[in-house]
Amino acid sequence: MGVDLRQIVAAILTVTMFVMLAQMIKRDHFDSLRETLPGESRDVQFDGANTIIVNDGLVKLSKRSKGPWMEGIQELKPCWSRADFDEIEQSRGYVTFSLTNGPEYHVSQIADAVVVARYLSATLVLPDIRGSKPGDERNFEDIYDVEKFMKSLDGIVKVAKELPNEISIRDLAAVKVPNRVTEDHIVESVEPIFRSKGNIRLATYFPTLNMRKTAQKSSVDSVACLGMFGTLELQAEVVEVVDSMIERLRTLSRKSDGQFIAVDLRVEILKNKNCHGSGSTGAKSCYNAQEIALFLRKVGFGTDTTIYLTQSRWDDSLSVLKDIFPKTYTKETIMPEEKKGKFLESEDSEFEKVIDLYICSQSDVFVPAISGLFYANVAGKRIAAGKPQILVPADIPGTSATVTNYLSPYVAKKNHLAYSCFC
Repeated sequence: MGVDLRQIVAAILTVTMFVMLAQMIKRDHFDSLRETLPGESRDVQFDGANTIIVNDGLVKLSKRSKGPWMEGIQELKPCWSRADFDEIEQSRGYVTFSLTNGPEYHVSQIADAVVVARYLSATLVLPDIRGSKPGDERNFEDIYDVEKFMKSLDGIVKVAKELPNEISIRDLAAVKVPNRVTEDHIVESVEPIFRSKGNIRLATYFPTLNMRKTAQKSSVDSVACLGMFGTLELQAEVVEVVDSMIERLRTLSRKSDGQFIAVDLRVEILKNKNCHGSGSTGAKSCYNAQEIALFLRKVGFGTDTTIYLTQSRWDDSLSVLKDIFPKTYTKETIMPEEKKGKFLESEDSEFEKVIDLYICSQSDVFVPAISGLFYANVAGKRIAAGKPQILVPADIPGTSATVTNYLSPYVAKKNHLAYSCFC
């Protein structure tokens, strides 16, 4: 009995179809999701020249690599000059303060203290650093460079490393000032107390957590700009850790020319925050790992993109992001082993916050999954450094979108106060 060739071919096709069906059934949800999402840069909407100019050339898409990577701009220059400042007068007393709540608050606290001390012709005492837990205190030099701080204020404000022995902390008058303190507030609410008591302890409170610039000009603006953007630098050991982590991330990003994305995504905050849309626009204040993954794919980032998360230690809720972007890392996987004891495994999270702020400020793209002062301060540092590539996530309908539609309003509208300080 002869064999029918058509029967053999049909049998082979049938077996092949069953194998393919079995493979499809084994795929989990996110493998299927990857198949339906857009792939490389061809899914992003470019114009004919492959370049999109935003706000007079503020940001443009890069031609040097695949994906919607954006080029930076030339680093901006400070609008203020030391020549603008009058000579400091004879010191008439002391202003003390502490840095609290993390590095995203430190720059504002420094700026307000410098403005107040300058206006009062007082000596500014080097602050200590206090964490969120009682007794959690550090010296300024544990995180920041003391000599560079004092040198940056030379001729602007007199700085002392500590109070004279004859002045007791109990004799200091406590004074609260709003963030971005104005000259009028100092005249009305601070100066009378200072003249009466001679020495004060300053504390900044934050009526708002945004850093949008205002139309109102003030005589203290240049001093505030210097205090916020020209005084704080990390001490050498912290710089070494940050640099080594960034170098590690760039090494892992060879296929994208060493470029990586930093995402401010902290699970403990997402758990305590209402991330649902609010207001007439339905805008959200935070996005989870799955929403960030979908956003990045829809604006055109490939699955080989390297991502740094500010979450310190891995959490199972992040697996959805790693399923789509396998090169997703937290501090515990890229920090040098010999540095983890001091910078990662201690009960104090101050170092971790500082590391995150500076890595997010230097990444090729920054995505704030959480709104707030951390995002605002990273935006300020990036604008000052000519790195305005900040993408604010959104729930994008459809399968693709133009990446520049999601530039941070701080950049797209040039409404960050950094644009008042840099030209």
